[in-house]
Amino acid sequence: MSGNRRRVAVTGLEVLAPGGVGAKQFWELLSAGRTATRGITFFDPTPFRSRVAAEIDFDPEAHGLTPHEVRRMDRAAQLAVVAARGALADSGLDTEAFDPYRIGVAVGSAVGATMRLDQDYKIVSNGGRLDLVDHRYADPYFYNYFIPSSFAAEVALTVGAQGPSTVVSSGCTSGLDSVGYAVELIREGSADVMITGASDAPISPITMACFDAIKATTPRFDEPERASRPFDGTRNGFVLGEGAAMFVLEELEAARARGAHIYAEIAGYATRSNAYHMTGLRPDGVEMAEAIRVALDEARMNGDAIDYINAHGSGTKQNDRHETAAFKRSLGEHAYRTPVSSIKSMVGHSLGAIGSIEIAASVLAMETHVVPPTANLHTPDPECDLDYVPLTAREHTTDAVLTVGSGFGGFQSAMVLARPDRSIA
Repeated sequence: MSGNRRRVAVTGLEVLAPGGVGAKQFWELLSAGRTATRGITFFDPTPFRSRVAAEIDFDPEAHGLTPHEVRRMDRAAQLAVVAARGALADSGLDTEAFDPYRIGVAVGSAVGATMRLDQDYKIVSNGGRLDLVDHRYADPYFYNYFIPSSFAAEVALTVGAQGPSTVVSSGCTSGLDSVGYAVELIREGSADVMITGASDAPISPITMACFDAIKATTPRFDEPERASRPFDGTRNGFVLGEGAAMFVLEELEAARARGAHIYAEIAGYATRSNAYHMTGLRPDGVEMAEAIRVALDEARMNGDAIDYINAHGSGTKQNDRHETAAFKRSLGEHAYRTPVSSIKSMVGHSLGAIGSIEIAASVLAMETHVVPPTANLHTPDPECDLDYVPLTAREHTTDAVLTVGSGFGGFQSAMVLARPDRSIA
């Protein structure tokens, strides 16, 4: 590995998540150990097996979108654009001082414009009564909803980026993979600044039906605030969520030269596939462990340098056991000394967006030296025997964080975040 490779810094971030719109509100919720899961309000959930979700109280016009933008964009695109604007403002970056062809965009999304597609299909099919849909009733922006690439186009438009622009869709690791892709573009010299992150707004009847069919989401709806229980022996599926997190990434030395606040360096990233099963996971966690190993190698760090692990922690038995095994395989005995937690216990699982939201949580843990808890962890699973920070946040020196993601289809991704002033071998 070259000793003079371009290093990449996070200089701006914004989060729109259940329980609060904005990074400050997001972190207050996590550090207090509060949950934002509730009974579904977006539609009548009565016919469904799972009836809980983590919804955002989001008014797009109150957050700066014009009526034209609201009409043109699906909810997930709206979240992405508002988050991108917030991240850019947080960075203090003057984009007009840059060549626009050197500013790029990479947005992750697992399911794209699901909400508007679901709503508009009901219209053009007359509530499902027509075998052939009637195009005369279609929204003029129907095509925008059909192609997830519209998300990247909208973000590029709002920040004036004319460099590389793409959407990464790799299921539930999309939010890690989009940021990892953005990092590589800066490292290789294809861009100087990347606006990156992920957004998903999947809380719709079609999504609930998909996960009901494979029994991946929890049927526990009598106590919605306690429904998401990662690593708990009584867990029985994840809680669907929504949200967005966006970041400004810059070449580290350029960011230092302009006096930017540097949240963290993205020191290592890797992704692997298990080539095994669409929804199943091998119990030994070998593929995730391999992604972690490669990410650590790229960061030039040993496993014992990791101070905190932000787990995927979806709240399904096979996932929680799979990644517990992966942590032990990749970090050895240090895994038992390292705090691990899942923020999905508080903000649900927003599919492609959650990887970026978890990057934001990892960065804020480094900023504050506070590890967020795993809420609702009252009955530990004996097969999950690491330190999962139950119920209450913990003060803990956090200079290097490992955050991981696991997605249906066998996708396994890992990212290492570190303080930029660390010594590098």
